[in-house]
Amino acid sequence: MPRLAANLTMLFNEVPFLDRFAAAARAGFTGVEFLFPYDHPPEDVAEAAKTAGVQVVLFNMPPGDWAAGERGLACLADRETDFVESVERALIYAQALDCPTLHLMAGIPPAGLPRATALDLYAERLAHAAHRAADHGRTLVIEPLNDRDMPGYLLRTTGEAAEIIARVGAPNLGLQFDLYHAQIMEGDLTTRLRRLAPVIRHVQIAGVPDRHEPDGGECDPHYLLRVLDDIGYAGWVGCEYRPKAGTLAGLGWAKPYLAERHPGGA
Repeated sequence: MPRLAANLTMLFNEVPFLDRFAAAARAGFTGVEFLFPYDHPPEDVAEAAKTAGVQVVLFNMPPGDWAAGERGLACLADRETDFVESVERALIYAQALDCPTLHLMAGIPPAGLPRATALDLYAERLAHAAHRAADHGRTLVIEPLNDRDMPGYLLRTTGEAAEIIARVGAPNLGLQFDLYHAQIMEGDLTTRLRRLAPVIRHVQIAGVPDRHEPDGGECDPHYLLRVLDDIGYAGWVGCEYRPKAGTLAGLGWAKPYLAERHPGGA
């Protein structure tokens, strides 16, 4: 049976971030993920998760200057010091939150930089981050993003991700398989899930093409979750979508996979 994790960056936006942990628990989620926790002290985020009784299963390493358009530092040659510091900052949060898995964004290489050069630097920095994550007992994942939502992003397909993972060769480095991005860029999700099963460490789901609830798009979420069971995937499935009409109103598709709610509980 799949384990669904609420993505608190996109779900439960009806309340402030630190209140979303309890809201997710009340809805029946036992795991949560989010993009970036860095606007809050790690102890505050940890307390919110502990009080709600949910496990933090994934978040992203710092992406650089998001407002300026940076989407990761791993392929930016002039940001070596910032990259190293971002890895260490993420590991502080991972320890405080007891989070097993961290996502390292690849970044958008500057115009004119040869793709091969960007990939070389990316692989080098992935190796560093994977080594530091291993020192802390953490798994590192990389995620291809579609070029409609993230134009210019370095890592675009699951095939490219698998090549980089093999190139780096770190045992704690794996694939974050986002079904939404993969369907837009590649399709053939069942075959890809089966082929890449050995390197998949985290999965995310959303409806295609509008990134709303998974049951409102062109892919059947219940079928895909059965495929994950079939390939022996035992990890979490992050619900990283934008609710069409409120978080709770759109959770009907997920009810078979959520814990029973207890009146008066978290």
